[in-house]
Amino acid sequence: MRRLANRIRLLPKVMRLASHAPRNPGEAWERYWNTVGTEDAEILWDSGRHDEGRPYEELVLRHLDTRLPVVDVGCGNGTWTRWLAERFPLALGVDLSASAVHQAARESAGVPNAEFDAVDALGPGAGAALRERLGEANVFIRGLFHILKPEAQHRLAATLHDVVGTRGRVLLTETNFRGSGLAYIEHLGATGDHIPGPLRAAIETLPPPRHFGASELRRAFPDSEWRLLEERDVVIEAVPMAEPGVPVRIPGYCAVLAPR
Repeated sequence: MRRLANRIRLLPKVMRLASHAPRNPGEAWERYWNTVGTEDAEILWDSGRHDEGRPYEELVLRHLDTRLPVVDVGCGNGTWTRWLAERFPLALGVDLSASAVHQAARESAGVPNAEFDAVDALGPGAGAALRERLGEANVFIRGLFHILKPEAQHRLAATLHDVVGTRGRVLLTETNFRGSGLAYIEHLGATGDHIPGPLRAAIETLPPPRHFGASELRRAFPDSEWRLLEERDVVIEAVPMAEPGVPVRIPGYCAVLAPR
């Protein structure tokens, strides 16, 4: 009964916040990156820790050619681009939002091997342009497919196919919370009395998240075009919201793919 009462209070607050979100993805992300990234406006999915990266490290060493460059698609403020730059000769972070790219470049000043550019990865010819610029490259994605509709997921997968050529690989990791959207928001720390600031900023600005796991991967990356090399469950870390000082742990899904 207590959970039901909490949800009855929470639902209208979430709906009111979500009604403010721009319908255009480019506008939504630009607005988001213009409002976050300071101490008073934390980025929801940037816990500031890389404990989450341990399984990614294993997969990189097992499956990716670290002599190739890597493209961090949807790089945001560049946290994971900087992580990748320690492991590859070049890590190029690309994002739809010019404000995100500007913030990433500012935060990465002096970091060797890290570069950033504003790129619409869903745009026509985006993958071919990156391939021409870098040659064959690996791709890293953390938390992008789960906010895209199926048609956009297919388009992004096609872009990645152009980027990797024959030697590159795709390593993606996505949130995969299997409960309802409201249950997910509760998991992140929202109650009927309070919605944490980082979560509030995402709800009132960004597309609603979906889960992305093995079945969603197989629809987005058809067997006719991709080989699944490895998949595993992982934990995605978000900023502390439910308990001070303790990052929120979100069920996640990780996979490595090679082109056919």
